[in-house]
Amino acid sequence: MIWVVGLLAVGLLLVWHSLRLRQATGLPWRRVVYQDTQRRQLTRPLYSARYRLTGQPDYLLGADSIPVEVKPTRHDQAPRQGDIMQVAAYCLLVEETTGRPPPYGLLRYASATFEIRWDDDLYAQLLDTLEALRHDRRCADVPRSHNDARRCRACGFADRCRDALQ
Repeated sequence: MIWVVGLLAVGLLLVWHSLRLRQATGLPWRRVVYQDTQRRQLTRPLYSARYRLTGQPDYLLGADSIPVEVKPTRHDQAPRQGDIMQVAAYCLLVEETTGRPPPYGLLRYASATFEIRWDDDLYAQLLDTLEALRHDRRCADVPRSHNDARRCRACGFADRCRDALQ
């Protein structure tokens, strides 16, 4: 009888611990319908021929297929513009592949979760960004777009870039 009480206590402790871990993620309590956090190519990426865009969010949550992008090392108090565009791209891909737009996407940093509303303004901003990226890809030379020496050190083109920061 004592071992039954002990097992029940251990079980309750494990449930309590898992609930605390889930709460610490900062994500809503929804069923995970897709995940790409293992970085294995087990599932096909989302794809839109219309927008010539492909991508794999870290998670899709619930029946609305809410895309989630996790940046576990970021500690910013506000979302970065590039991260917002990445979540917007996933929202567009969800809409294109399911036929239903998600109401928002989630961007998870180490200590904060940001809800990125998927609306007409963000859609237009994403299309402008995609066009600018495509334009830059056609150019022979594109100037550096930042003043962050750490980004330059991590860049795969730093050894041949005339505009790299030291």
